[in-house]
Amino acid sequence: MNNEEKEMYTDAQLLRLKAETELKLKQKKTGIPETEIDIKKLLHELQVHQIELEMQNDELREANQATELALKRFTMLYDLAPMGYFTLDQNANICELNFTGAELLGERRFSLINTNFKLFVAEDSKITFSDFFSKVFSSNYKESCVLQLGYGNNLLSRVYMEGVVTGDESNCLLSVIDVSSLQK
Repeated sequence: MNNEEKEMYTDAQLLRLKAETELKLKQKKTGIPETEIDIKKLLHELQVHQIELEMQNDELREANQATELALKRFTMLYDLAPMGYFTLDQNANICELNFTGAELLGERRFSLINTNFKLFVAEDSKITFSDFFSKVFSSNYKESCVLQLGYGNNLLSRVYMEGVVTGDESNCLLSVIDVSSLQK
């Protein structure tokens, strides 16, 4: 079957044709003659269906392996990135973050979920962060700023951050890079 013929069939129809072809090969090997008796037709249908299920199962296994590989790659890219990644809601509450983000804030990752990011902005940078955060949600563009992270009298680091709002969820995706070592 050439590509033009394949395009005329749905995936389910192609799967059935493949299964029927494979069944015919199996029947030739076992020497079962092709007759039109109802019992043999029923047996044929069951065998074709079994082969279809086996093929679908193989495809599902392959898709599952591909998904697991993609998840592993995403985890490496997101969680172990050299910059902090945060997802903030409209109130600046942390929805998600990576390990570097937690390290920048000086806390354990999972203890920061649902914590307000503003708590980690140093007092002298709160206005800068508020202006930045307002711009992120009022524009459709990536915004950026430089500010000091810290809480109380404990200054953590000077950071450069970029943020953009996602379309459907209306969350802010925030990337944060420690630039403390660049200042002298």
